[in-house]
Amino acid sequence: MDVPLGFGPNIGQVVCRLKKALYGLKQSPRAWFGRFTKVMLKLGYKQSQGDQTLFVKHSPLGGVTTLLVYVDDIIVTGDDLEGMENLKKCLVKEFEVKELGKLKYFLGIEVAHSREGIFISQQKYIVDLLTETGKLGCKPTKTPIEVNHRLGNALEDAIVDKRSYQRLVGKLIYLSHTRPDIAYAVGVVSQFMHNPKESHLRAVYQILQYLKGTPGKGILFKKGENLTLEAYTDADYAGSMVDRRSTSGYCTFLGGNLVTWRSKKQNVVARSIAEVEFRAMALGVCELLWLKIILEDLKIKWEGPMKLYCDNKSAINIAHNPVQHD
Repeated sequence: MDVPLGFGPNIGQVVCRLKKALYGLKQSPRAWFGRFTKVMLKLGYKQSQGDQTLFVKHSPLGGVTTLLVYVDDIIVTGDDLEGMENLKKCLVKEFEVKELGKLKYFLGIEVAHSREGIFISQQKYIVDLLTETGKLGCKPTKTPIEVNHRLGNALEDAIVDKRSYQRLVGKLIYLSHTRPDIAYAVGVVSQFMHNPKESHLRAVYQILQYLKGTPGKGILFKKGENLTLEAYTDADYAGSMVDRRSTSGYCTFLGGNLVTWRSKKQNVVARSIAEVEFRAMALGVCELLWLKIILEDLKIKWEGPMKLYCDNKSAINIAHNPVQHD
């Protein structure tokens, strides 16, 4: 914090009262991150172009130290133990920090270490969410959303509280960071935040009922030497009852481990299944290229081809055609 202009040293027994701190102003996070970035660059770290919150430093001996920051929560990792210790000492000099030891809990995400690898989940987050919504004793369901559902604007349905619906869906969106099985269902219910109705709220409650039966599920990152980078893409055709737009979906695997996934409605109305699938493939390619940038920042080289899987022959044939790509 800088002292305001005009507040000189010879004013006497006068103090400057701070009304708003880091979390009070909209420009505070940008100012804080700018200050933090300057310190990291001064220490010789390189800011990743693929992820601006990732800082990487390589030692002359081939070791690597990485730092990932979210506002004021920081993860430090790598195989250069000396570099990590030096980074901690420098951060203590520049900022008021508290070391919490080995990573176990980060922003609601639980991290468990074992011989097989690293397992992440949000079990406590789910239990707290069920308790808050009164669904802790509800009957579980087998699926997060009805198969071949027909969720639309439902103009004839009763209106529900808009703010509570948005708050609940927002928590489910954050939960999908470790639960790819609910990504599609959450994407559907989040399309009606502007005017939620009773049928939309029932769909949200079904997601909660599904989570009740599977609170401990998460993602396991297994150890391995193979670094094959591959993606699977798929899409529905005119699935939205409101505007007939399709939904693209993809998931990417690095060394057999699921690392990213997404379910998103397409921006335009497609005229054929081939076009829908081809747009999904384009999203999958973009994700693979982004992952390759992250790997290059970490100096992890993968010379082999990145594999893209699609189940539509027409879209595959169009992708293989070197001429008609307009």
